[in-house]
Amino acid sequence: MNRSIESFDVVVVGGGPAGATAADDLARQGRSVLLLDKAGRIKPCGGAIPPRLVRDFGIPAELIVARITSARMVAPSARAVDMPIDEGGFVGMVDRDVFDEWLRTRAESHGAARRTGSFEGILRDTDGTATVAYRPKGAPDDAPPVHVRARCVIGADGARSAVGRQEVKGAERVRCVFAYHEILRAPQGEAPRYDGQRCDVYYQGRLSPDFYAWIFPHGDTVSVGTGSARKGFSLRGSVAVLRHATGLDQMETLRREGAPIPLKPLRRWDNGRDVILAGDAAGVVAPASGEGIYYAMLCGRLVAEAADAFCRTGDARLLRTARSRFMRLHGRVFWILGIMQYVWYASDRRRERFVSICQDADVQRLTWQSYMNKELERRDPLAHLRIFFKDLAHLVGLARA
Repeated sequence: MNRSIESFDVVVVGGGPAGATAADDLARQGRSVLLLDKAGRIKPCGGAIPPRLVRDFGIPAELIVARITSARMVAPSARAVDMPIDEGGFVGMVDRDVFDEWLRTRAESHGAARRTGSFEGILRDTDGTATVAYRPKGAPDDAPPVHVRARCVIGADGARSAVGRQEVKGAERVRCVFAYHEILRAPQGEAPRYDGQRCDVYYQGRLSPDFYAWIFPHGDTVSVGTGSARKGFSLRGSVAVLRHATGLDQMETLRREGAPIPLKPLRRWDNGRDVILAGDAAGVVAPASGEGIYYAMLCGRLVAEAADAFCRTGDARLLRTARSRFMRLHGRVFWILGIMQYVWYASDRRRERFVSICQDADVQRLTWQSYMNKELERRDPLAHLRIFFKDLAHLVGLARA
């Protein structure tokens, strides 16, 4: 047994919302935690967070850079349908560079150790304990990696996770949408097609053949982006078209970012021994919408609870509880959204009908209630029944688009 290197209860690889939340929760529980994160990486993300996230994770108001009070859905024909949020409600928008760093700093303030560097792999010590190898930021190329021991490793290192590919069966086969966005200086003067309190979502095949494009306000900046799983589709070209069509091509471009986004939760999150995945690494991004921040943070919390139970008992079976609890809470929503994406995003003809459905008052009310509270709205079963038959009518062409 090598006792000359540092040892931690848990090493968390990746400091996004999932990893930072897991590290924070574990540190609050008194666990020794190392949070290892690359410097300077910002995930392309619309930055929307629901009120449920603000409440559950204690997010301060100063991190919310814009308050969205409506969404505009734009069909292939350019017809737009506005979906206002009920009076007083809003969706918060955050800048991921500031938001993620705040989460990491909070974890550190509660006792987590922070290191900046690149994960290189997991080795096994003579007694079988995991040893995480990483290369510190700025280290010479010929410098040996740093090794730390861990009773448990949490891989929160994004879609196509290096931790997952090494340790968790099936993680190497995750299907992804590739997302790309450009952060612009927000219009300060007259901009007829831009509203700083409205998210615009474009369901147009020219902008994305299998997903959607977006314009999301962030206060002083704006995110313009798109996503697609289709190889060869030009994401940058799509964003350029959208910017030109909306007059945002005149705005200063501050930065450009791209990254894969998983399409569905992995069937397994742990290796049955001492490694478990969280966030994008576990595939917890909502189909159809691409929403990930709330689900990543909830996943990080559930994974932290499972890791704490494992460290307390040594029973690796407890690592499985994180996925089963998450799917019990949100598996049905992910299943419904997956079907919705498969059915309604298949062609411009169907996208046109999907935007038509968004005009419906029941659809708007139940969509916002479910999104804001992260629960399927069950208080009005007749509304769900009405939506089902309206969806069916649109799908078979009996309703006017």
